[in-house]
Amino acid sequence: MRVAAGSEAPPDWDAYVRGQAAASIYLRSGWTLLARQVFGHEIYFLVARDESGAVRGVLPLVRQKSLAFGDFMTSLPFFNYGGAVADTPEILVQLMEFARALAQERGCSYLELRDVERHPVQWLLRTDKVSMVLKLPPDTGAFAKQLGSKLRSQIKRADREGATVRRGAAELLDDFYEVFCRTMRDLGTPVYPRRFFSAILSAFPQECLLVIVYRGAVPAAGGFLVCARGRAEIPWAACRNDAKPAGFNMKLYYEAIAAVIERQCVEFDFGRSSRDSGTYRFKAQWGAEPVQLHWHRWEAKARADAQDRPAGPGRVMQLAIRIWSRLPLRIANRLGPWISGGLPW
Repeated sequence: MRVAAGSEAPPDWDAYVRGQAAASIYLRSGWTLLARQVFGHEIYFLVARDESGAVRGVLPLVRQKSLAFGDFMTSLPFFNYGGAVADTPEILVQLMEFARALAQERGCSYLELRDVERHPVQWLLRTDKVSMVLKLPPDTGAFAKQLGSKLRSQIKRADREGATVRRGAAELLDDFYEVFCRTMRDLGTPVYPRRFFSAILSAFPQECLLVIVYRGAVPAAGGFLVCARGRAEIPWAACRNDAKPAGFNMKLYYEAIAAVIERQCVEFDFGRSSRDSGTYRFKAQWGAEPVQLHWHRWEAKARADAQDRPAGPGRVMQLAIRIWSRLPLRIANRLGPWISGGLPW
């Protein structure tokens, strides 16, 4: 088996990914290309081929550099899923080891592969995150009936406040971005540039959906959804703090789930959370179940006690989050897009 790395995806990359049941949508080449197109990052497409030249495995990588976080590689940053997909475990490990050698050769401090399954390699392993996944009923009526009385009352509260909902795509991006920017500032996190979401909508128009909940004419909550193979994910969601007591965040998730049921999705992925965190409990109340994530990690200077450790924010990062959350919105929105591309999302 021969493994090679290139800065462009070969023509047969996406066909191979589409043929792999275990491959997430983010392994399609267009998602990796976004990292270069929007943020200017180096990208690598690792391909394993047999003697006949047929693809037997792939692994996308993005190299990020920043003053605060150094030089590192991820598969994939900005998204919850990445890593390698291959015909056999042996080929998959070969791709991983090739990626490790590449990261070491480039002088990276670490390499992180965001896998769901655990693979037979002697790497460090992050197990502090889970995905929260809800099995969907066949129609919205059945979904409404399975909700508890507390959830239903919170959703109805937003209706009493005059909530209106729009579904769409690029025509709703400004409204989504308005509420998303505010939420990210409140969380103490630099916001992605608007062009990041615009590029996603341009590259994957059939797979993406925006759901916006309005309070009067003002966007109060918004979600950016990605749908593929009967599975929907909401990697980005936001709600104004002053709209949460009126249930607008609950209305958003109800409408988002209803929308993907109508698209005949059978699973709804709420995104990753730390176990027993506030976001974990929020997602669990909808009936979502945890799916353990296994993020394989090679470090150039690994500690002997680093195996299976959680990776939470350190003191410096906690201070930075508190400071950022207090910035005026105008300043945070101006600075955030310059910083966010280099963060280890």
